[in-house]
Amino acid sequence: MDSENPYASRPWLSAYAPGVPHDIDEVTESLSDMIEAGIARYGKATALEFFGATTTYRELGEQIARAAEGLRRLGVSHGDRVAIVLPNCPQHVVAFYAVLRLGAIVVEHNPLYTARELRHQFEDHGARFAIAWDKVYDTIDAFPSDMRVERIVSVDITEAMPWTTRVALRLPIAKARAARAQLTTTPQAKKVLAWSELVDSKRLSARHPRPAVTDIALLQYTSGTTGTPKGAILTHRNLRANAMQGRAWVPGLKEGEETFYGVLPLFHAYGLTLCLTFAMSIGARLVLFPKYDAKLVADAAKKSRPTFLPAVPPIYDQLARSAAHGDIDVTSVRFAISGAMSLPVDTVARWEEASGGLLVEGYGMTETSPVALGNPIGPSRRPGTVGVPFPSTEIRVVDPENPTVNVPFEERGELLIRGPQVFQGYWHRPAESAEALLAGGWVRTGDIVTVAPDGFVTVVDRIKEIIITGGFNVAPTEVEAALHAHPDIVDAAVVALPRAGGEEVVAAVVMREGAELDAEALRDFCKQHLAAYKVPRKFFVVEELPRSLIGKVLRRQVREQLQREG
Repeated sequence: MDSENPYASRPWLSAYAPGVPHDIDEVTESLSDMIEAGIARYGKATALEFFGATTTYRELGEQIARAAEGLRRLGVSHGDRVAIVLPNCPQHVVAFYAVLRLGAIVVEHNPLYTARELRHQFEDHGARFAIAWDKVYDTIDAFPSDMRVERIVSVDITEAMPWTTRVALRLPIAKARAARAQLTTTPQAKKVLAWSELVDSKRLSARHPRPAVTDIALLQYTSGTTGTPKGAILTHRNLRANAMQGRAWVPGLKEGEETFYGVLPLFHAYGLTLCLTFAMSIGARLVLFPKYDAKLVADAAKKSRPTFLPAVPPIYDQLARSAAHGDIDVTSVRFAISGAMSLPVDTVARWEEASGGLLVEGYGMTETSPVALGNPIGPSRRPGTVGVPFPSTEIRVVDPENPTVNVPFEERGELLIRGPQVFQGYWHRPAESAEALLAGGWVRTGDIVTVAPDGFVTVVDRIKEIIITGGFNVAPTEVEAALHAHPDIVDAAVVALPRAGGEEVVAAVVMREGAELDAEALRDFCKQHLAAYKVPRKFFVVEELPRSLIGKVLRRQVREQLQREG
């Protein structure tokens, strides 16, 4: 421990729920070792459920081994980046572990990104291989040849659905056609390698070299503490440690008996760790949803009642209201973990009344795999805070202008985190890596917090100007670039305004002389360049934007002005 760190004594340990260890064991197995141990232990148990179709752990292991061999035959080898561009589906889980088994690196992507957004990430990581939703296949296939995406595996997610559902989707009625169009399409390319062909292989040899715990497992793109999306480097050790920390945090879990609901996207760090690694590490049944839909969740709950639900506040609010109307029964959910945005205290009360279980808030960032702090799952929890550091996790609170200077309890400062889940830096960005990772393994969060003497952390502000909406990060500079491309916009500043359960993206715009704001047309223009959640909800016309002496837009002043104007 750091003797100069006033938090070195870890006062929060006394708040841990009974049975939670102060530290986790040393990580000695890769994620491939982890899933294979689970397959051996829980072979006959259900691993995945998708629209009622189930996959056992033994079947999952068989599919992983066949997909790994198929990828090996394509030329995927140790250290290669393999892009996964899929919604939640069984193929996503198989692809993730198949890539890792080869010692290759998974690069997760949002399948709803625009061509421009996907291209930026592909240019950065340079993956030669991609496993993509068939609805995204043509977008990737159209990338320039110098980006070297050599092979794309096309995935029809409906193939993982029950036979009766697939038949229903092919009925010659408008509703069925519309539902099918949302789920799948036929790529335009003449020769397409289908997922079904990839997995029609022999099993990968058990003698094939295995990944080490120090190998890179994942590049997870994030805006981090700046506005430039970049790939956070996470090793097998980082991700395995965070799964172990999550397991340690919930001592009441019953291994091989829990049912997790995968309503969070697996391509997001939060959903990836809670569902792809944590759930699989304890032999849970993972019920997958291609997107969050309250009716789909209610229908699934009639067959497989959830016991563990990781989600974001708006989902808890909606499900609690649905439960109040008798549309869903959530009383089976013993553990509910909220993250990615602030959890209102009234949401906690509403959910706990509906479920009878606990809802606690956690804190993390992509750079910490992602979970680093959490409220204890027990009577010592404290709604309104993000809880206390996880096992084997240390914190410091420092002067944001000089992170070598610690600040005492109850005073505002920037939160620093150290632990086995802390990332290794940003892909091919040494300067930004050095800025984020300080000496001694501390990562800067960019969040201003206060820490009570007993260790409970409250987030009070952000240094970074990243907007968090719906659990996703939005870089203002990226949205501003899209707005500046519009011929009627002279200048623009993008900020967050508070809304129930989080923040919304709004923009202050300076219009070209003689031009008038057409909010819907401007929103449609933005959708051509940005994912839907990044598009401003509101536009405010201003005469000019406040700027510093060096010309930087003062977003804080913009936000204050827009709050006054409503």
